[in-house]
This record gives sequence, C-alpha cells and structure tokens, in this order.
Amino acid sequence: MFSELQKDLNERAAQGLLRQRRMLQSPQSPHIVIDGKSYLSFCSNDYLGLANHSQLIAALQQGAQLYGAGAGGAHLVSGHTQTHHELEAALAAFVNKPATLLFSTGYMANLGVVQALADKRDTVFADKLNHASLNDAMQLSRATVKRYRHTDMTQLAQLLGQTGSGRKLIITDAVFSMDGDLAPLPELLALCEQHDAWLLVDDAHGFGVLGEQGRGSLAHSGIASPRIIYMATLGKAAGVFGAFVAAEQVVIDTIINNARSYIYTTATPPALASAVLASLQLIANGDELRGQLQRLIAQLRSGLQNLSLSLMPSPTAIQPLLVGGNQAALNLSTGLHERGLWVAAIRPPTVPQGTARLRITLSSAHKAADVTRLIEALHELAH
Repeated sequence: MFSELQKDLNERAAQGLLRQRRMLQSPQSPHIVIDGKSYLSFCSNDYLGLANHSQLIAALQQGAQLYGAGAGGAHLVSGHTQTHHELEAALAAFVNKPATLLFSTGYMANLGVVQALADKRDTVFADKLNHASLNDAMQLSRATVKRYRHTDMTQLAQLLGQTGSGRKLIITDAVFSMDGDLAPLPELLALCEQHDAWLLVDDAHGFGVLGEQGRGSLAHSGIASPRIIYMATLGKAAGVFGAFVAAEQVVIDTIINNARSYIYTTATPPALASAVLASLQLIANGDELRGQLQRLIAQLRSGLQNLSLSLMPSPTAIQPLLVGGNQAALNLSTGLHERGLWVAAIRPPTVPQGTARLRITLSSAHKAADVTRLIEALHELAH
C-alpha cells in the first residue's frame, strides 16, 4: 500500500511535479525568512502590503479581547457575532450590492454558491482557465458542465444558445490567478442578459486592487446587475483571511439555506472580522498604494522586455514569466533562490502542460530597487 504511494511520488519528482512545503519564519512582507535564510519575496498575494500592517494587528488584538480566540460554532448555530454582522454590512456597501455572506475561504465560497444555485436540472458554463475551486464546485453541483475556451465569447454564446431548460450559470475568474489577465466582464454580462443567465464572478485577485477605491473588478469594468453574484477573498489584498459573497438578498438567503460549505462550518474567529473592518478603511484610502503597485508593474514589464523568456500579457500584480518545461522552470526558480530571491515555479496541473512558469507577484510594499534586483537576476540567469 505504501510502496504504491511512494512510487507515485517518485514519478512526480522525476517529472518535476513534486510539491513540497518550505517554512516561513517571519511576518508576510517583501523581505522574509524561509528555513533560516533571508529572501526578497515575489510570490505573495499580499498585493497592498497589509498583512503585517500595524492597524490590522491592533484591530485583531482588540477583537480577540472582545470575543476571544474562536467563534465556537457555525454561523447558523451560535457563531455569528455582531462583528461578523457589521463586516457583512460594510462589505455590501463597499461593493455596492444589497447583501453579503462571509465564508471561511474563497474555495468554500465557490463550492457553496454553485452547489446552492445549480443542480442536475441546470447548466454551468465555465472558462477553461478558471480556478480549481470553481472547477470542483461545478463538478460537485451535479449540473451539466459546458466549458468554453479562455475568454472566447463567441463559443460561449454558441453554448448558451444550444441550452434549453433549467438555470444557466456562467462562472469565471475576474483576474485569472495564473495568467494575470482580465475576464471580459461586460461581454459576459451582456450574454447573461441575452440568455437569461446568472454570472458568478470570482474576484479573489481584483478586490482591493482594481476599481475606484479598490472596490474590485465590477467597479473597474463599470458594470452592475442583479444577475451578478460576486465573490472576493479577504486574505490577499485585504491582508487578513476569509471570503465573502455579495448578491441580491434572495440569493444570499438561498445560499444560507442550501450551501453545505456554509451551513456545516464553524464561523471564522470574530477577531478576523475586526481586522478586515480595519483593512477596508485602508483599502478605501489606498490610492497611493495602488499607484505604487502600478508603477512597479510598469517597471518590471519594461525591464524584462528584451529577456529571452516572455512575460505573459497582464495588467495586474500577477506577472507570469513563461518558461515551458517543468524542470526548466524549477531550475530558474532555484537560481533565483540562490541569489536570495523567492519566486515560485508553477507547473501542471495548475497550468496546462508545456506552460510551466514563474509566477511573479508584486506588492505595493516593494520598492523600485527590489524590482531592479529581480530584473537583473533574471537577465543574468537567462544569459
């Protein structure tokens, strides 16, 4: 039994696909300590540099003093505190939706929403590069699944036109987590209106970064509709933990009553909700942080223009450097590690075969000198 498991692991290693953890020994920031060694990090989703912000730490401490360490129960039993309730109201106002619902993680939020709104009578339409949580959600829903080529609105329109009875639910990342590009949200909404469909938008990597005051990809695209169900996470740009779903009140009530990943899960610690409330204020007033992030993105893209490896087209903090082979991507990542730079190699099945890459992520906490150091190291290694 165990020899078969070890054989599978050995095969993964031979293919350059073995995953291993490394131990972080410092707070999240551009400068981290892993396994006792200092690195300049370019692989965190802490896009605004808030994960170690003093105001969030203070709010977390105050929340723990008021409510203790744990929620002690599910939201529907005894775990839904006043702070949770205040955060849901604040998030609804921030993203301009009637109501919101907190989840423990974005993964659980996506599982819950799709399972609550679609079943074997319905059809889910999904971009082929969607996050794994959306892929798992559509499979578990037991709905008919139709996948369309990445951002291909012509194919999606054809699939919608071929579908008759039942609910139609289009699910998509707003910012694709491994490519950094944006979904065509206005076009998706137009198709929803034409074919009487719902649109679930996973804005894990857009919330806090895109749109006026960081209100997310819907604000960035200038769209709003009762058809849109909006999900965003609170552990990336917001710097804390958790996720939320925003939608019409009847949709939220339906999720509360049908989403197994909500009903049967202990609520997140109330202190985390206190910290997110503080984070929302920093996000709303964070135009300079977002401006700094855009300047760093432009600097990186300009500095790597003549590199033999290509940056994939992306206007966001996610800047993937396409390498191709699994081992080549690992070797490049190792070369950066040896130079004190922490950048992750991303390989199949997370990305399609033959498209292994370095997933460079920038934070407004980085300095221009940090980006220059990365650019110089990549040129040296490529040469």
